Amino acid sequence: MSTTYHPTRAGVLDAANKVAAILPATPLLPFEHDGRTIWAKAECLQPMGAFKIRGAWHRLSALSDAERTRGVVAVSSGNHAQGVAWAARRLGIEATIVMPADAPLVKLQRTKEFGAAVITYDRLTENREAIAEGIASEKGATYVHAFGDPWVIEGQGSAGIEIAAQMEVQAGREPTRIIACCGGGGLSAGLALACPEAQVIPVEPEGWDDICRSLETGAIQNVGKTPPPTACDALQTFATFPLNFGILQQHCPEWARVSGAEIRTAQRFAFANLRLVVEPGGAAALAAVLAGKVAVDDTTAVMITGGNVDAASFAQVLDNSN
Repeated sequence: MSTTYHPTRAGVLDAANKVAAILPATPLLPFEHDGRTIWAKAECLQPMGAFKIRGAWHRLSALSDAERTRGVVAVSSGNHAQGVAWAARRLGIEATIVMPADAPLVKLQRTKEFGAAVITYDRLTENREAIAEGIASEKGATYVHAFGDPWVIEGQGSAGIEIAAQMEVQAGREPTRIIACCGGGGLSAGLALACPEAQVIPVEPEGWDDICRSLETGAIQNVGKTPPPTACDALQTFATFPLNFGILQQHCPEWARVSGAEIRTAQRFAFANLRLVVEPGGAAALAAVLAGKVAVDDTTAVMITGGNVDAASFAQVLDNSN
C-alpha cells in the first residue's frame, strides 16, 4: 500500500468517472419508515453483488503496465475478493486472493469463477495480512488492501457521488445523512470524502465494533482476541487503519451497533419491500434504521452493500420469525 498517496475528494470524483464508464449506476430505491421516505442505495445489484467492485476497479485501473504484469494480491472474506477478481479479469491481471476457510461457499466459488487463485486461512489463528504480504513480496505483486488502500477508499466513495446526483433528482436535494455498513471503514471514509456536507454514520455488528469503540475513545481499538460469532462475514475486521480513522473522526458524528436478530429483520424487510436479496453484512445499515438506532430525515440514504448470500442461509432467514 502507498504511504505517500492520500485519498481526496478529487480522487473520489475521478473514481466515479471511471466507474461510470464501465458500470450503470445502481438504483436509489425509496421506502417508507416511521413517516419518512428513506433512500436505499442497492449496491447488492452490482455485477459481482457488492460495492467492493468500485474500489477494486479504481485501484487496479490505476496500476502501471509494469505493476499489472506482476499481478495483485488481496485479502477478503468474499466481496472484496470478487471485486478484485472481476477487475483483474477485465484488465488481464493475475490475482491471488487470501480468503478465510469459513467464508460463504458462494463467495469462494465465485471468486474462483472470476479467474483468481484462492488461498484459504484460519480467520482466528492465522495472520491474513502476513500471508498476503508474503505472497506479494514473493511475486512482486501489488497488495490491494480491502479498506486501508487510498485508491480503494476513493473508489468506494464513488457510491456517494452517485447518491448525491440521484437524490438531487429524486428528492430535490443532496443527502444530509448516509448510513453505512462498516467493517474496516473504507466505505464510510470514501462516502465522507464524496459527500462532505452529509453526516456519515457507520454501523457494525455487535462484538465486531472496532470502529464504534475507536470513535468513542478517540483512539484505534481492536475487537479483541475472541470476538463473538456473527453472520456478517463481510464486516469482520479486527481494527481499522489510521488513514481511515482520521477521516472518520472528522465526518462521523454518531455510530451504531446492531444485533443478529435486527440484521435478519432487515434482510426480510429488504426482500419483502425492496425486492432485494441482501447478505447479513449488507443489511447492517438498514437494520440500524429499522431498529431506531440512528436518526433519519427525508434525505437519508442507506447503503445496502452486498447480496452474496448462500441460498440455503437466506431461505432460513426468510423462514425464521426470530
